[in-house]
Amino acid sequence: MNPRFLIGQYGQFDYNKYNRDFRDDFYGIEACLFRSEQDIENLIRESHATGFRIGIHFPLRAGISPLRDALFIAKENNARSDAYSIAEQELAYIHSRMQPDYVLFHYPKPVILDDRTDWTSWRFDNRTEYEFESAYAFDEFRTYSDALFEWLSLMRAKYGFTPVLELDALNRYVYEDDYLQRKLEEYRGIKLCLDTARLYIQDRVDPRFNSETVLRRYAGYAATVHLSNVQIVGGRIIQSRIPVHPSQRPSEGWAPIERYLRIISGKNPDFKIMFEHRSEHASDEQLKECYRWVSQLIQKRGE
Repeated sequence: MNPRFLIGQYGQFDYNKYNRDFRDDFYGIEACLFRSEQDIENLIRESHATGFRIGIHFPLRAGISPLRDALFIAKENNARSDAYSIAEQELAYIHSRMQPDYVLFHYPKPVILDDRTDWTSWRFDNRTEYEFESAYAFDEFRTYSDALFEWLSLMRAKYGFTPVLELDALNRYVYEDDYLQRKLEEYRGIKLCLDTARLYIQDRVDPRFNSETVLRRYAGYAATVHLSNVQIVGGRIIQSRIPVHPSQRPSEGWAPIERYLRIISGKNPDFKIMFEHRSEHASDEQLKECYRWVSQLIQKRGE
């Protein structure tokens, strides 16, 4: 099939999902929010048995903090301090149990929202997860992001993993200014994750955002792509986290997955695909076709 593919295991090591979704030549598994030590043991044991690599979507363990995502660039000093403290404790724990290829964090977090856009379709678990651009200056964004990149570089050296920043909702600080590009050039060991569903949703709700422009700017820095499809009709999300399939037509509200993957492949020959879909929404044959189609697209190199 494809040695650049990963599947996700969120909440637990689900043997039913593992046996159905995983293939012998897949690269690995991305784990997040495991609820028990036994699930972590199962992940490690199967990795040793079959040789697949492990990626961590922070945090590995559920319940270590009130929110899933670390608020590294929060305006409040205590919130930032808590985020770093919890994250470093979790990295130390992960290092004591395994040697993951990468650890992924959402960025920017809190996200910075354009005041001119209606964000009601964007899911937040807590008000602390976002700030509006009008109340969050670009200088603050740069100061707190500078500190984050420096810390991630230190953690990379200490624990031997690749830090990956998954782009969350974006404002002009990221898609208009070249600040983030310059940081990624300065810290070449820090990579990005591009999420096709997030990119498409923002493309549809934010008239000033263009997903293809963002892909062309940042694809070269991507270590992973979180791949799933979402259907939006009449401004409403009809289906989400659906396995991608060649039958999903953009004219019917689906994200232009073929276009996205051609753009990314044209900029980057080495990124991994993590299937962030809910595979129960596909038959065995549809899942097989999903894998076959994606493998074909990323091998074509370019738009």
